[in-house]
Amino acid sequence: MKTHSNAHTFTSKKGTVVTIGTFDGVHIGHKKIIARLTESAQRNDWESLVLTFFPHPRMVLQKDAAIKLINTIGERGALLHDLGLDHLVVHPFTLDFSRMHAEEFVEEILVNALNAKKVIIGYDHRFGRNRNADIEDLKRYGVKFGFEVEEISKQELEDVAISSTKIRNALKEGAIQKANAYLGYPIMLEGIVIHGKSLGKKIGYPTANLHIEEDYKLIPAQGVYVVRSLIEGTPVYGMMNIGTNPTVGGVVQTIETYFFDFDSDLYDKRLSIEILCKIRNEKHFESVDILIEAMKEDEAFSRTYIASINE
Repeated sequence: MKTHSNAHTFTSKKGTVVTIGTFDGVHIGHKKIIARLTESAQRNDWESLVLTFFPHPRMVLQKDAAIKLINTIGERGALLHDLGLDHLVVHPFTLDFSRMHAEEFVEEILVNALNAKKVIIGYDHRFGRNRNADIEDLKRYGVKFGFEVEEISKQELEDVAISSTKIRNALKEGAIQKANAYLGYPIMLEGIVIHGKSLGKKIGYPTANLHIEEDYKLIPAQGVYVVRSLIEGTPVYGMMNIGTNPTVGGVVQTIETYFFDFDSDLYDKRLSIEILCKIRNEKHFESVDILIEAMKEDEAFSRTYIASINE
């Protein structure tokens, strides 16, 4: 898959089959739409293309700093890469772009830039300035500019929307296994390992403190989790705490992972960590000694769980 940072920089000698959307989560419902896209492209000897936008339109039009997404734009690209797509176009969403009239968007972006021969789109899709055009308008433009429009049904889109809502709610509740079941893969957190207060090291559990740059990334509920990361090509398991470390007087949320049987320096390295299972909620313990005993129990639970999934 080739990734393009702007529709106008895209080039292809073949026509394309295009779908448009956020595809946040790239979950099982999304994958069915992508499969339809790639099958249509192969059948017609065209190329498959997903057109998405960044920043999220709500970040630009509504200045919605509270919006939280299941995936960062980088994670979304990596997930789409594995689905057999030919192209991902991440077009910048700006105020000027939002003011494009519907026909201008169709002619300049879909036809001239992306060479669309077919557009697969939801029955309720709206586009153009003030979102004043709908799928019937798109079909008329298809006749005018020479591309086909294939409609995604209400039922399919409702399945997608329901899954996305359930995933977000499950993550907010810390119901990781439920979220992972809807996603079809383990939810991940990706960031840079930074220096913390070294409190874990002092109690025998040195941790990698993960800093996530993207403030729109949805972080699961505070708690302790079993996790896995691919470090220098090797799967390494551990346990992650998302929370404030209240037992030692913490007030700022951190994401800290103790990796089992691993002692290499991870500072300043970029890690992608998969969350596999929740162990417990974060708790305030009466003493550090009681916290250490709880962490030993967390480790025992984690190792048993890891052994069970690797049988």
